[in-house]
Amino acid sequence: MTIPTQAQVVIIGGGVVGCSVAYHLTKLGWTDVVLLERKQLTSGTTWHAAGLIGQLRASSNMTKLARYSAELYMGLEAETGVATGMRQVGSVSVALTDERLEELYRNAAMARAFGVPVEELSPSEVKARYEHINIDNVTGGVWLPTDGQADPANIALAMAKGARQQGAVVAERTKVTCVTRDGRRITGVTWQNETGDQGDIACDMVVNCAGMWGHEVGRMLNTNVPLQACEHFYIVSEPIAGLTQMPVLRVPDECAYYKEDAGKMMLGAFEPVSKPWGPIPDNFEFDQLPEDFDHFEPILEAAVSRMPMLGSAGIHTFFNGPESFTPDDAYHLGLAPEMDNVWVAAGFNSIGIQSAGGAGMALAQWMENGEKPFDLGDVDISRMHPFQGNKRYLMERSTETLGLLYADHYPYRQKATARGVRRTPFHHHLAENRAVFGELAGWERANWFADDGQEQDYRYSWKRQNFFGNVAAELNAVRTNVGMYDMSSFGKLRVEGPDAEAFLNLVCGAEMSVPLGKIVYTQFLNCSGGIEADVTVTRLSETVYLVVTPAATRLADQTWLLRSGRERDARITVTDLTASEGVLAVMGPNARTLLQKVSPNDFSNAANPFGTAQEIELGLGLARVHRVSYVGELGWEIYVSADMAGHVFETLWEAGQDMGLKLCGMHMMDCARIEKAFRHFGHDITCEDHVLEAGLGFAVKTAKPDFIGRDAVLRKKDEGLQTRLVQFQLKDPEPLLYHNEPILRDGEIVGYLSSGAYGHHLGAAIGMGYVPCAGEKADQLLGSSFEIDVCGTRVAALASLKPPYDPKSERVRA
Repeated sequence: MTIPTQAQVVIIGGGVVGCSVAYHLTKLGWTDVVLLERKQLTSGTTWHAAGLIGQLRASSNMTKLARYSAELYMGLEAETGVATGMRQVGSVSVALTDERLEELYRNAAMARAFGVPVEELSPSEVKARYEHINIDNVTGGVWLPTDGQADPANIALAMAKGARQQGAVVAERTKVTCVTRDGRRITGVTWQNETGDQGDIACDMVVNCAGMWGHEVGRMLNTNVPLQACEHFYIVSEPIAGLTQMPVLRVPDECAYYKEDAGKMMLGAFEPVSKPWGPIPDNFEFDQLPEDFDHFEPILEAAVSRMPMLGSAGIHTFFNGPESFTPDDAYHLGLAPEMDNVWVAAGFNSIGIQSAGGAGMALAQWMENGEKPFDLGDVDISRMHPFQGNKRYLMERSTETLGLLYADHYPYRQKATARGVRRTPFHHHLAENRAVFGELAGWERANWFADDGQEQDYRYSWKRQNFFGNVAAELNAVRTNVGMYDMSSFGKLRVEGPDAEAFLNLVCGAEMSVPLGKIVYTQFLNCSGGIEADVTVTRLSETVYLVVTPAATRLADQTWLLRSGRERDARITVTDLTASEGVLAVMGPNARTLLQKVSPNDFSNAANPFGTAQEIELGLGLARVHRVSYVGELGWEIYVSADMAGHVFETLWEAGQDMGLKLCGMHMMDCARIEKAFRHFGHDITCEDHVLEAGLGFAVKTAKPDFIGRDAVLRKKDEGLQTRLVQFQLKDPEPLLYHNEPILRDGEIVGYLSSGAYGHHLGAAIGMGYVPCAGEKADQLLGSSFEIDVCGTRVAALASLKPPYDPKSERVRA
């Protein structure tokens, strides 16, 4: 085989994902595609995968990708002549506790919203679907008839053949040894094969599909791809007489899955504490790792009780092979933030087979069009922060992430490992006051505050958790008096330069030609009018603005700004100042009174109206206050340099003691914002949600001559809205909402909740979700009868297009 010296794209890695990317690029008409595999196709982790093809994932778009994979694999044999072994045998998942059953039934409701066939099962119905299971302790289950299983290696080989048929070059035993780089672009790769031949390929793009080598290859490409190989165990029994085609069975409470294969039974595990593995030997190819029966024995012991036939069947194969896991159990996809032509599809957390088809399709479309085809925020590589490439961090976190696949997926569940990496300047003050911390993007954030004598930790449940009353008290303080919480983790990007105003006017939907000190709420839009970022922008001087972003999306938002600036040769710099300033939010009807006790400055509406910032003296130090609110109350965000942060906290805390000042956490903020119908980026608003349909038209100024997305906004105004983001309040105060619960309009499922939380002040759970409304006026939409499906029970809901709390926003302007 002759390897070309030039290519439009070089794909590094020939597992199922690399083959899928090559296949889908050629389907789009790319003929200049080269895939380089260091050994033989599938020889890393694909070859030993279990081949389970699940349909239901944790979000609508991830489910869409999984369903696409299954449909693709069903048709590959006819196209390529390679049998994929794809069979839709269905799957049964069973619960052994009431908590797990609620999770399964909530997932079943979610499946209905996503259009995935599903059926809830009683214990006897579980037995009817899966005759070999011992149903002792089984509380129920769910049946997904379109789930299946397939031959992982042949799926990859079929896509490789399909890519070759469309003109791609697929070279095995050819390792990429180094690359050439020009600034933020890889301009070529150097390869060497096992016979010693070597060469160079000049290329426009590179895709890292290197699987468990993805971290190492990422470093070579000047990118951060956080993943870690872990040992993954399964056994295959000797042939069992009479065993024929069965559904896949999952018993997550025993960390186990079962798959019938050619008259044998496979038992695999996702145990709570896994074994990281590495370094990977250079000669690794179709290799197994050493057996560790002691590690697997607890799984097998439970399995013999659950599946009695295993007790008399011999073990044909005890297998231990590596799989790669990411810090958050979501795979990596997309354009790497550090480079302008390096793409990533790696780290598939043991769901690579069911994900590969959809992931390859989505990435190919993204590469073709330069924009995400739909929201991929769950897996976008730009969600990963630089510190997450730390090898010790990855090692520690991976001991937990493998097991989390089958752990109870409780709402608000926090990772337990690799914690404490990033702490705000107020961390020790909050800890001393009984803060219970959660973690986001490495930041330790006070989520709620335990009372004296109360356990200072989470006790998870699908019902009211142990912090329910604490959050209610925190919200009450903000609604009726004054509360204070730490917002230091939110991203702070300083945009500076002679073109700063013109550049931000192009990137932002709102008007940026504003007076000094003005704070503007705005979005970064894409060309379709979708929302790439949801931010506030404060003008600090003629040439300097401060962009405040959600903590999780700081890197993605900074990358969007930098790429937009480079494309337009804007004379700007973008600097991450997140760690340089602490931020305390002081919110509530008495917020002004508290600030007047600690500062000589004027906080009146005349001097410091809503949406403005000012420099102040505070205690013995200096600060800058921004009069904005994400909780819907009078208040200020106080920005203070890290060196004075402790002093500012102590000054405010001491001054607030005789006022009943209460420390609050992020859970309170979420409850408050949903009562006020403030959107949450990544849930309620994403890159595929049009800014007008999201109800944010007030933040877009089409009178500006030009900004990204302006044409799409004007088109939508002419065409009319196809869907609207609606607020819902349950009429029953008992049920809880989280997200993805189906929305029923006049008895028919029309959508699902994008987010949900309990509205303690309003006295019921609140949710938001998009409802189709083509050709309808608001009163027609709201005149319907709405229900929310909560765990299989329909609960009546009040629908509104206005915030259920303070709809005229009078309180923030008090």
